[in-house]
Amino acid sequence: MQLRTYLKDFVSLIFPELCVACRAGLMANEDLLCTDCLYNLPLTNFHLQPDNIVARQFWGKLPIKGAYSLYYFNKGGNIQNMMHQFKYNGMHSIGNMLGNIAGKQLLQNEVFNSAEIIIPVPLHKKRLKERGYNQSASFADGLAQKISAKVDIDNLVRSVATKTQTHKSRFARFENMQEVFAVARPADLINKHVLLVDDIVTTGSTLEACGIELLKVPGLKLSIATIAYAE
Repeated sequence: MQLRTYLKDFVSLIFPELCVACRAGLMANEDLLCTDCLYNLPLTNFHLQPDNIVARQFWGKLPIKGAYSLYYFNKGGNIQNMMHQFKYNGMHSIGNMLGNIAGKQLLQNEVFNSAEIIIPVPLHKKRLKERGYNQSASFADGLAQKISAKVDIDNLVRSVATKTQTHKSRFARFENMQEVFAVARPADLINKHVLLVDDIVTTGSTLEACGIELLKVPGLKLSIATIAYAE
């Protein structure tokens, strides 16, 4: 055991593990995030604000119970660095970690704590094959470890591979999402409180399109949670 520890320390000297946000070298007791980032990344505390800016995006569009984002997303900042590692460098363990952090916050909010099923925004099967995993599903798994809800990864399906939403207006983004999603097994969701999760929310058009389909299920109650909110 002691030899293994020495070997690990030696390898760390040659190939140091880096913080996924600020890229500083990690200490022996740190995992993925350095202590400085763990405590100083821009938390929103939206779980304490029922009328937060994410919730207001859906007023008059979706009858949701609550909406939440863990962090503020700033272009060029540490959250963007972390999300890039998460989405494009195969580090799906970041999603689990962030889901754990978010889950601890949501335990303090009775709206989110009452969710029974967590559904990640799905990727099209072509995109899923290219990336190897759905980053929103990794976040959902981390959440489920903290709140008493089950993850359902294949009930909400994405039947159309849409083009990138970057540089589109809010209306164009919403139009781009029309008839993209469908619920495969509505009976499983009747009278359930569903927590719909994604990585980043900007205009909310993707989440809105998913929510419209989910809310066709009788008695379904809907809440929304994301890793980050981008203005």
